[in-house]
Amino acid sequence: MSKGLVAIVGRPNVGKSTFFNKVVGRRVSIVEDTPGVTRDRIYADVEWQNRRFTLIDTGGIDLRSEDVFLTQMRHQAQIAIDTADVICFFTDGRTGLTDDDQEVAELLRKSRKPVLLVVNKIDHISLADAAYEFYALGLGDPIVISAANMMGLGDLLEAICQLLPPETEGDEEEGHVLQLAVVGRPNVGKSSLVNRLLGQERSMVSDIAGTTRDAIDTLLTAPDGSRYSIIDTAGIRRKSQVAEASLEKYSVLRAIAAIERCDVALLLIDAADGVTEQDTKIAGIIHDEGKAVVVVVNKWDSVEKDTGTLEKTRKEVLGALKFMDWAPVLFISAKTGQRVKQVLEEADKVWAQTSRRIPTGVLNDILGDATQDLQPPSSGGRRLKIYYGTQQSTCPPTFILFVNDDKLMHFSYLRYLENYFRKSFGFEGTPLRLIVRGKTEKD
Repeated sequence: MSKGLVAIVGRPNVGKSTFFNKVVGRRVSIVEDTPGVTRDRIYADVEWQNRRFTLIDTGGIDLRSEDVFLTQMRHQAQIAIDTADVICFFTDGRTGLTDDDQEVAELLRKSRKPVLLVVNKIDHISLADAAYEFYALGLGDPIVISAANMMGLGDLLEAICQLLPPETEGDEEEGHVLQLAVVGRPNVGKSSLVNRLLGQERSMVSDIAGTTRDAIDTLLTAPDGSRYSIIDTAGIRRKSQVAEASLEKYSVLRAIAAIERCDVALLLIDAADGVTEQDTKIAGIIHDEGKAVVVVVNKWDSVEKDTGTLEKTRKEVLGALKFMDWAPVLFISAKTGQRVKQVLEEADKVWAQTSRRIPTGVLNDILGDATQDLQPPSSGGRRLKIYYGTQQSTCPPTFILFVNDDKLMHFSYLRYLENYFRKSFGFEGTPLRLIVRGKTEKD
C-alpha cells in the first residue's frame, strides 16, 4: 500500500523537531528498526485514524546564510519539499511573522505542493490571536498548536490526512505494470542502468505525468509484452559547498519516496566500494517496507577477477546485508550492458515470489514437518504448541501462526520457521512476515 510523505519545514527554532518527537513519542508512530541497521532519525512512519504516512523532519531553512552547515540543512529541506505530498510550514507564534517566514513561504509557493500553515508555541488559548498576522503569508487559515504542550496536534494530523493522496493497493490483475524503484547511493550508476534498460529494449512508451515526487516514472514495454514503470531516483548532484557525506544522507529521502510505491526495489551497489553504511540504510528501508528486492552490483567490468571472485563477492555482499541474505545478487555493468537483460528477468521472478499464496493445507503440512524436525521451545514446564497457520496476505507474504501461548515463541524458533518456509517454498527476494497469536479466553 502506498503511503504519503509529509515534510515539516520552517526557519530554525520554530519547534519542528519538538512536534516530530511528540508525535513519535506518543506512540502514534510505527518505528521498527531492523536488527543491525541504524538509520538517521529524520523520518518516522505515523498512523492516525487508520491512515499511514511518513513524517520527515528537516533542519531550519535559512535562505541567506552562507554557513556550510546551514547550507546543507537548506539542501536537505529542499529535497524533503521536492519529495513530499504535503508540507507542514511551521512558524513561531511567540516571535510573530518574520522576513524569514516570508521567504520560506515564497519558496513553498513555488513548489506547488499542498501546504499547511502551522503557528506553533501558542501555549494558551489567550495567545491564539497571535496567529492572525500569519494570514499575510497567503497560505490559508493557520492551524494553531503548541507542540511542547501537545495542544492542537490532533487537528493538525487530521488536516494532514485530508490532504494526502488516496491510498492505493498493489494491482495483482493480469496486465499489472510492475513498479521498479532503482535506488542506491549517489554515483552508483542508477541513471546509467535506467538508460541502458530503455535503450536496450527500445520500447519507451511515455513519461507518466502527475507524480508528486521527485522521480520521473518511465513506462517500458519489453519485447514479450511485459510492462514496467521504472522509478529513477537519480538527481542528486554534488555542489561544491555541500560535503559528500551530507549528500548521502539526502539519498535516503529520495529512496523512501521510490521504495514506498514500488513493487520491486533494485538496490544498486558499486562493485568497487562494496556494501557501505549508506547501502545498508537503504536496504533497511526496503526490508521495513516489506518490498521484494534484487541486489544489483554495478560496475562489475571495472573489477579485477579470478576464478572465485564472483562467488566471493556475493558472499561478502550478503554477509554485509545479513537481514537480507535471501535476496538474489546480480553482477552487471550498465556501461557495457553485461547481464543488464537479467535485471528485468530477476525482477519478474522476485515479484512472483512476493505475490505467492500458499494453500492452507500445504502450509500446515510444512508446519508439521518443521515441528517434527525441531521441537518447539518450552519454558516453565510448558511447551509451545502450534495449532495451525494461514496466509494472511501477499507483498510481502504474511502468515499468522495460532499457538497456545505466544510468549513461548522464541525469536530463534521463529527464525527457524522462516528459514524452513524458504527451504520449502522458495520466497527468494522477498521478506516474510510471521505473526504469532496466542489463545484468548474466547478461544
